[in-house]
Amino acid sequence: MKVAVVGATGLVGGEMLKVLAERNFPVTELLPVASEKSVGLPIEFQGKTYHVISMDDAIAARPDVAIFSAGGSTSKEQAPRFAAVGTVVIDNSSAWRMDPTKKLVVPEINAKELTADDKIIANPNCSTIQMVLALHSLHEAFKIKRIVVSTYQSVTGTGKKAVDQMLEERAGQTASNPAYPHRIDLNVLPHIDVFEDNGYTKEEMKMVKETKKILGDDTIQVTATAVRIPVMGGHSEAVNVEFEKEYELEEVYRILRATDGVEVVDDVAKNSYPMPKDAHGKDAVLVGRLRRDESQPRTLNMWVVADNLRKGAATNAVQIAEHMIQLGLLKA
Repeated sequence: MKVAVVGATGLVGGEMLKVLAERNFPVTELLPVASEKSVGLPIEFQGKTYHVISMDDAIAARPDVAIFSAGGSTSKEQAPRFAAVGTVVIDNSSAWRMDPTKKLVVPEINAKELTADDKIIANPNCSTIQMVLALHSLHEAFKIKRIVVSTYQSVTGTGKKAVDQMLEERAGQTASNPAYPHRIDLNVLPHIDVFEDNGYTKEEMKMVKETKKILGDDTIQVTATAVRIPVMGGHSEAVNVEFEKEYELEEVYRILRATDGVEVVDDVAKNSYPMPKDAHGKDAVLVGRLRRDESQPRTLNMWVVADNLRKGAATNAVQIAEHMIQLGLLKA
């Protein structure tokens, strides 16, 4: 299968290449794509050296699938050009997520909705993916009424510029090219993406809107506070979820342990709970600190952690392509 990775030189693009190799995706020809200034740069993949090519050259090569992680404006402009030559595009930006004509897919939840007509498929926001993966089976069992979520998001979610800023600050230097309006090391920023007119950030509103679309239920009420913390990799979330039906904690544990892609890490007697360092390099979403909210009925508190570059981005995108193959929508 001829596979283009658009944004191959970025943090997520590099992770996509790693995940494609680890999962033995049937790549017969790799087309690494990046900006014009990166054309010609070497990219290592499965023991071979490839060189970055331009967008036009990649489209001319008519890849079977193109996995995008190159930003929303690039996706808006270039994804339709790939789709026009028959390429299936899986896009990691926010460009297509809320487009009513495009599917927003977490494979364990809604890959079955994909059809041969889906040429541009949206990969959800990293913080949304891990939350809905932890919640979708509980929604089926108890019906979610309301979600209150606070995120604790790694600097890798912003990209290399943010990683460089934190490392420079950690070394006692002033950041040479800061990604954030304030220092991030030894600090916490309640500010991810731009602020909207309602006082929420775009990141927070992504979680609100995307959750409803992925779970296919506009009645779910969601409110979010998205926070950047000085951690190198892995997003964490404190999730408070109110159900319409009563639940028993034992049943919640049973459901989560049976949920594909979820790993329950919850033994407080042994100080065992999900942490970013333990999620690093994993595809599973780690769930723990499960406990009843004693302030109101039918409400559960949980702590959800995942590697934002993997299940939050690269792995989810590759899994979408794998499901397209399984469904016979892509020919390997």
